Amino acid sequence: MRDLWLIGIGTGSPDHVTREGLRALSEAGLILVPRKGPGKDDLAELRLRIIEEAGATARVVPFDMPVRDESLPYQTRVARWHDEIAARWQDAIAGAEVDGPVALLVWGDPGLYDSTLRIAERLSPAPRLRVVPGVTALQALTSAHAIPFNTVNGAVTVTTGRRLRDHGWPEGAESVVVMLDGECSFQGLAPEGLHLWWGAYLGMENQLLDAGPLAEAGPRVVEARAKARAAHGWIMDTYLLRREAP
Repeated sequence: MRDLWLIGIGTGSPDHVTREGLRALSEAGLILVPRKGPGKDDLAELRLRIIEEAGATARVVPFDMPVRDESLPYQTRVARWHDEIAARWQDAIAGAEVDGPVALLVWGDPGLYDSTLRIAERLSPAPRLRVVPGVTALQALTSAHAIPFNTVNGAVTVTTGRRLRDHGWPEGAESVVVMLDGECSFQGLAPEGLHLWWGAYLGMENQLLDAGPLAEAGPRVVEARAKARAAHGWIMDTYLLRREAP
């Protein structure tokens, strides 16, 4: 593998894929598609649908995603998980004839709270990387709610649920976007003066949205998220919190 293309595909709608992304798919020689286990087949199916609509003729090679060892410390288990994913990429490619660049379809954008670039660094020999940007969860969320990402001259902090739980509201922050939060970490915040905008399955047919003062919207989101995860077997969501003007 001399060339590895990481193609951002947005947050669930095939319409999120840019013309550059479609062209890259049509020019790829081999496309890797992750399988994430029972109950998550629709994630692979969406990727296959995008590949078909792009008119790609490349060979599609699936690979099974490993499971993180939750018994290990966080940084250690993530590092080992990335090592194993890289090994599975190489095994999948080694078992196939490659005629042209290898492509991976990346949910959202390869450069925003996504580990694909860090996993690619583990490959040996190192391939030439090309990154095709995609629609981010930040864009999909604010567009779905028809709100601006920032206030006038205001800064936005983008963080994770883990950091929100461990460190609370970021010092000096006005607007906070939280990604990768499986525990609804906003529950640990004092809700006074905070407004919440939440979205799950953004861009997909089963998109869910809610918004309102945190004290009111927060409990609704916790309930809706639990029901959706039970129904679909997986969930991808994000939310924006903003301090209301005095």
